[in-house]
Amino acid sequence: MLNGTSVRTPFMTSRQMQFVRSFDGFQVLKLSYQQGSDTRRFSMYIYLPDAQDGLPSLTERICSGLGFIDSHLPSNAVTLDEFRIPRFKIGFKFEASSVMEKLGVVDVFKRGGLSEMVVENGEALGVNRILHKAFVEVNEEGTEAAAVTVGKALKCARQQKPKLMFVDHPFLFTIREDTSGLLLFVGQMLDLSS
Repeated sequence: MLNGTSVRTPFMTSRQMQFVRSFDGFQVLKLSYQQGSDTRRFSMYIYLPDAQDGLPSLTERICSGLGFIDSHLPSNAVTLDEFRIPRFKIGFKFEASSVMEKLGVVDVFKRGGLSEMVVENGEALGVNRILHKAFVEVNEEGTEAAAVTVGKALKCARQQKPKLMFVDHPFLFTIREDTSGLLLFVGQMLDLSS
């Protein structure tokens, strides 16, 4: 954990080749989602700092450089001597009405603001609140993510082959649509025990 304490947590292992790439001070792991019938491709990326307490500085690096994420992705599957990642599930929810109003979405909150969408009996229809709820889960069956509410650059760099991927300390993760480069989720796992 960031404060240096240790916790016990269940890990998953695999002997399959993994999309992992080492960079200066961190590694990136790509976990692909099963694809549907359309052309979109979704993946989770885990950004693991080399240092146990390195997440704050890695997060700062990621946030300060335009195109940083797109230029720090693994492109090839490699064989690892050791591969372990924790099972985890993260959930998040919040009441989003005030945020939506600040973004200019105000008419839907007025009585009758959605009445034009209703065909039957002409009753006034409006929204009294908007809730947002999301979760991300990683286990042996793969990775899953869902939400109720929801840049592109390319650089080439020499790829270093990591010998192990042992996700045993705080990390940052993203969920990305790989065709467009759109980030759908960004989060940090600070406590692997919960």
